[in-house]
Amino acid sequence: QVQLTESGGGLVQAGASLRLSCTASRRLSTNNGMGWFRQTPGKEREIVAHISWNGGSTYYADSVKGRFTISRNRASGTLFLQMDNLKPEDTAVYYCASARRAYGSTNRGDYNYWGPGTQVTVSS
Repeated sequence: QVQLTESGGGLVQAGASLRLSCTASRRLSTNNGMGWFRQTPGKEREIVAHISWNGGSTYYADSVKGRFTISRNRASGTLFLQMDNLKPEDTAVYYCASARRAYGSTNRGDYNYWGPGTQVTVSS
C-alpha cells in the first residue's frame, strides 16, 4: 500500500503561519502531479492548490491565492504547503493527494492516493 502522510498542522491565531508537509513514495513524488485539499464538517472536500510533476505549474483556489504557496522536493519525496496570514475560515482538515497523471487537477476524482489528513485550527 502506498502511504502518504501529512504533518505540520496545529492551533494558531489569525495572522500566524504554518507549513504543512506530506511524504510520498519516490515514484509518485517524481512522476505525478500532487495537490492539497481541505474539508470541514458538513462540507465537501475542496481544492486548495496543486502542482505539476516538476513543480513548473501551480494552481491556487481564489480563497488562498496570495497567502498560500505549494512546492515540492522530488528528491526527498516531500510536498509542502506554506500558509501565511491564516484566517479562521482556513480551519479544516488538510489532505495531500497524488494525481493519476503528471499534472494536478481541481477534481478529487483525478487523484488516486490520499493521506489521512492533518488538522489546522485558526482562532480569531
